[in-house]
Amino acid sequence: MPLLLTLGGVAALAAGVLSIDPLREALGDAVSGDTATLRHDLRGLGAGGVAIVVALALAHSVIWYPTEILDAAVGFVYGFWVGLPLLMALWLLNGVVCYFVGRHAARPLLERWLGSERLASYEAAVHRGGITLLIGMRLIPIFPFSLFSYAAGSARVPLRRFLWTTAVGYVPLTAAFAFFGSRLEKLSADDPLLWGAAAVFIGLLLISRRIARAIGLASEA
Repeated sequence: MPLLLTLGGVAALAAGVLSIDPLREALGDAVSGDTATLRHDLRGLGAGGVAIVVALALAHSVIWYPTEILDAAVGFVYGFWVGLPLLMALWLLNGVVCYFVGRHAARPLLERWLGSERLASYEAAVHRGGITLLIGMRLIPIFPFSLFSYAAGSARVPLRRFLWTTAVGYVPLTAAFAFFGSRLEKLSADDPLLWGAAAVFIGLLLISRRIARAIGLASEA
């Protein structure tokens, strides 16, 4: 029953996002990378913008777009100190949904998407890398957040370990983009905090290549 409810909820969410004009438009902005329009949409809807943020974060479980787009838009509209905890709560919720689908039902679908060999390599990497890998994969900006949650669930990672490593590993990237978004109206080349956020992102990109190479996924990253 929990599995059916989870799958039904994911399907209903996808249908809802595609059937409601503001949600469909916001998703289109996120997928296309139109951060400016997404920020405008969220700011113009007031409290309804929060509902769109929730829907977009959950929609990432089935429609993979760069999470950094939503992070920056939320930071811009709601500020860093409100945006960061909101984003982390929603990405953890997204992770739990994908984890349970991956654990109970997603393997045939993932094999169809990725190929059995590629999925097996992800699962083997999860088992081989342990906690270091679980944290490290969240530091990789170019690796889909939801995909790794599916893989972790499919590989039977303990839920508690999955949750805390996701929280620890995903904070730097989320914070960097939420902070960047929060400073867009006051963007200045001499802002040391902005340069610090950029340095975090560049550092994560460099680390991500080393992580991918270390676990044998360099060709996938």
